[in-house]
Amino acid sequence: MVSAVSAAAGAGPGTAAPLGCSVDYSTVNQWAGGFQASVVITNHGAPTNSWSFGFRFTGGQHLNQGWGAAWSQSGTGVTAANESWNGSLGTGASVTLGIIASWSGANPDPTGFTLNGLPCSTGSAPSPSPTATPTPTATPTPTSGPTTTPTPPAGAPELGVSGNRLTDRSGATRRLLGVNRSGGEFMCVQGHGVFDGPVDDAAVRAIADWKANTVRIPLNEECWLGLDNIRPEYRGDAYIGAVEQLVARVLAHGMTPVVELHWTFGQYTGNSAGCTDVHASCQKPMPDARYAPAFWTSVANTFKDDPRVVFDLFNEPYPDRATATAEQAWTCWRDGGTCPGIGYEVAGMQDLVDAVRATGSRNVVLVPGVAYANDLSGWLAHAPSDPTGNTAAAWHVYNFNSCADEACWNSTLAPVAARAPLVAGEIGENTCGHAFVDRVMKWSDDHGLSYLGWTWNTWDCSSGPALISAYDGTPTAFGLGLRDHLRAFDGH
Repeated sequence: MVSAVSAAAGAGPGTAAPLGCSVDYSTVNQWAGGFQASVVITNHGAPTNSWSFGFRFTGGQHLNQGWGAAWSQSGTGVTAANESWNGSLGTGASVTLGIIASWSGANPDPTGFTLNGLPCSTGSAPSPSPTATPTPTATPTPTSGPTTTPTPPAGAPELGVSGNRLTDRSGATRRLLGVNRSGGEFMCVQGHGVFDGPVDDAAVRAIADWKANTVRIPLNEECWLGLDNIRPEYRGDAYIGAVEQLVARVLAHGMTPVVELHWTFGQYTGNSAGCTDVHASCQKPMPDARYAPAFWTSVANTFKDDPRVVFDLFNEPYPDRATATAEQAWTCWRDGGTCPGIGYEVAGMQDLVDAVRATGSRNVVLVPGVAYANDLSGWLAHAPSDPTGNTAAAWHVYNFNSCADEACWNSTLAPVAARAPLVAGEIGENTCGHAFVDRVMKWSDDHGLSYLGWTWNTWDCSSGPALISAYDGTPTAFGLGLRDHLRAFDGH
């Protein structure tokens, strides 16, 4: 549902010429009782250094959350004021905003669009003709939707949690054993595409040929939500559609997709900062309260009707690098808010669980520990509450981590694994060999746990743990260990 209207509005005090604009409002995702909408404002008049945008709901809708602006609602009126970083709007420039709102009965488009207090014209222009999404050279993305993928065969189970086990509908224990498919977290924000390398049927089949049963898919919240610092062809609908297609292909090959929030908004310049950028261009110590809950609301609504899809809430929390004590770190991890040493408002793990469950989703949720998900010592004492009980613990382990031997695993991980399913979302080593991950897999096999190798990308394994040298599944010396291990017991 798309409407386009044109506006003639003043640019505000001190601006000589009126500000002409066009507004594209579209509902990009709708479910029972709620919807997600995108709003694109294009300035056709004089440049402005600040703006205020408004409209009226006509169907009793209620704004729940929004991004790209400071949003508020009073009665039927909704307003959005620019953020500090997107107030400048030059002639011909656009700003993309988004909202998640609730509705009942009907969900008509808003009316009465205004810019800087002056009304838009009452006439409606024809909806813009759809154009094919540009295909990035490095990451071919099919333009057809996931409905073109064949009906998934039996193999990818509908998952739930029973005690400390992941189980399917029959009650049989299921382990997640496979790989990570990196790219969706960084290519879009860097302006190169959606994925790093091919994700077509042949590329996904090559993963299945290793006898993997799971593929973890790292994502970027700004790209999913369609923030305007991302190139249009790689954000919003285009990005979501590409992710949906990859998830459908993973399912079609009988594997479990794990969708995961990897890179997020929020400026952090403290200890172990990965970057100084406010945008989602690196790993931050914790998810942000501004966008991360909206991301999970949207992702959960997209996949909540398919319990074969698993949600991994946040890649590698490290509030312990910013705070003075372990208790402060674990409290920040669970509760979020204002955390010592972190300059933006944090969304805690409880906030993200709540965002997912508020949609009605019962999908299994993975909750990682601190210290880049390597430390689970406080996980049981601080685990977020989940009304569905479908929560599992996640940890990451590399040979250079602090908890990287059997003694530590026995003392800190085994107690967690006795109470909740435990999934090693990333395992790897920087030796271009597999002696360390062989130990990780043996210990995990002995305890009936899950693990996923980092990463199914054709990078140099001597500079980082890359499993393959070609997307046909040719293993590196590092990847050989995981491939042969999975094939030895057919990935189950």
